Amino acid sequence: MSEKVLKAKPSGYDKFINWKVFSIPLALLLILIIIPTPRSMLDVGVEYSMGPKYVREYFAGELFQQPVSELEQWQVQMIRMMEKSVQSTSFVQDSFLERNQRWNEQNSVPSTPEHLEQVRDFTRQIPPDDFFNLMKDGHALITERLTYDQLTDQEKVRAEKAGFHVQAAVGIVLFVVFCFMTEAIPLPMVAFCIGVIALMTGIVDRNNVASLYWSDATWFIMGSLMFATAFVKTGVDKRIAMMMFGKMKNPDVKWVSLIIIVIIAPLTMFMSDHALAAMFLPIGILLYTATASASGNEDPELAKMLMLTIAMAANLGGSLAPSGAARNLIMMGYTEDMFGFSITFVQWMTYCTPFLFYLMPITWLVINWRFKPEQRSLANAMALVKSEVNKVGGGGWTRPQIISLVIFLVMLFTWITENNLILQWTGIRFGIGVLAVMGGIAYILAGVVNWRDYQTKVDWGVVWLYAGAIIFGRVLVQTGGAYWIAQTMLKLTIPLGLGEGIGLLLSGNVIVGLMTQLMADGPACAAVGPVTLAMAGIVHPGTSMIPFVAMSTSIASSFAYCLVIGTPPNAIVYASGYLEPKDFLRVGVFLWFTNMAGLMLMASTYWRWVGFPGLPSF
Repeated sequence: MSEKVLKAKPSGYDKFINWKVFSIPLALLLILIIIPTPRSMLDVGVEYSMGPKYVREYFAGELFQQPVSELEQWQVQMIRMMEKSVQSTSFVQDSFLERNQRWNEQNSVPSTPEHLEQVRDFTRQIPPDDFFNLMKDGHALITERLTYDQLTDQEKVRAEKAGFHVQAAVGIVLFVVFCFMTEAIPLPMVAFCIGVIALMTGIVDRNNVASLYWSDATWFIMGSLMFATAFVKTGVDKRIAMMMFGKMKNPDVKWVSLIIIVIIAPLTMFMSDHALAAMFLPIGILLYTATASASGNEDPELAKMLMLTIAMAANLGGSLAPSGAARNLIMMGYTEDMFGFSITFVQWMTYCTPFLFYLMPITWLVINWRFKPEQRSLANAMALVKSEVNKVGGGGWTRPQIISLVIFLVMLFTWITENNLILQWTGIRFGIGVLAVMGGIAYILAGVVNWRDYQTKVDWGVVWLYAGAIIFGRVLVQTGGAYWIAQTMLKLTIPLGLGEGIGLLLSGNVIVGLMTQLMADGPACAAVGPVTLAMAGIVHPGTSMIPFVAMSTSIASSFAYCLVIGTPPNAIVYASGYLEPKDFLRVGVFLWFTNMAGLMLMASTYWRWVGFPGLPSF
């Protein structure tokens, strides 16, 4: 097999810094940091730094006629729970009564079971409408009535610092986007720059900057690249490829790409998109390397087509069933918290699953339109793979292959059941990332691979690249930068007639569809969801617009097609070594527009025709 093909690496890794190009994002960052903080960013700084304090004092006065400092412990707990609910735009009393110890722990609210019961008893004495109006007034205090001029001198200093952090976070956005577009410096180094800039601007400190790089998703990418290494070393990838494509009479790349999409996309409704991308990555690499070896010529277009087919297919179905991604549960939770009604599992699938039958053919057509490989037929590749399979173990499964597959199947089972069966059996919430790394350890313990295999064949640059995406998203959320971007974009769309009806749906979808290119889909929904849902509640109260906004926001957050850091599948296939950042744009820009148009078409026809049970049309 061609050594040149096997050792292909992302071209950006081999480049030195291009100061002429790098000066552009660096200058944009410096300009945005040096200029006076714009008033809109200062207002967000006021809201994020002083808003919680003022709303707690407001609730304390309205409910107990005392300042917070003189309240009993259970009363302080209630005030803090209300303030946290206001932050997520949750005003409904029933939702507040469902808060439990776990919710308090997740929101850093000190709580005891006794105090929680006292909070519930007191809350039940408040008429639901009065509670709703009180929470709504608290939200209005933070977002509308509280201004910089009302603050004390000491509070103004805190607000100015928070506003500068918003300014710096937006500067980091410009820096990252331009660096990714131009590859002025190696992309993993962009990840390190994010932490350094955040530290230098005071957004984070030396005690937490390192920890902010790591998350379950980062661990998953690391573990998945480990098991992909084991698949390739033992030859499991060849056997799976033969099972999928070996009997095709006409293994043209267009039909191979269709099979990949048809298999992966529906599975993402019930399985992790990370897992599916990692499963198929070795198969995609094998199809290309075998084709290049059989023909004696490299075909970069074929490699890019196969890798991006895997990534785009893995991005399609996650929003179409509640089990597909956490962002769906986030939006379902927001809807229930803010408006008091639920979107059931069946309802979500009824409205969203039909969209898959639009996404799959459109994705297939765009990929085959944008990439024209010279090697169209993979027949010779299949013959070569078959001959290599037969050479190993007389054509039967070898012991290392069986062990490799068994470990993977156990891993796959734990990924699927991690949130229910595994949690019930062990009492531990592992996270799919930790389970993936445990699989990587298992391959070492079983003697399938050694550390040298991981050291040389795992693309650690991609691991750090996605770690950078994690801290990037956290900086945007914690500073209010993501909130400022969403709020600013929404204000720009309203004068265009996009503040009500289908226009409101479109503006919300466009905002989250753009933001998800820069940060994980969950944080994007967390930042945009409350803003767009609140708008829907104001403009179209008590109508089907509210659940439609929730579902469409989640779907649009999956349109992360354009940047490597947009979604884990993008980062995973980038680890193949055959892609450049601009290759994602070749298909991503077109898919973003076609799928956004398809989502709006579905919302304005199918959703409007079906309506939503118990709610009038908007």
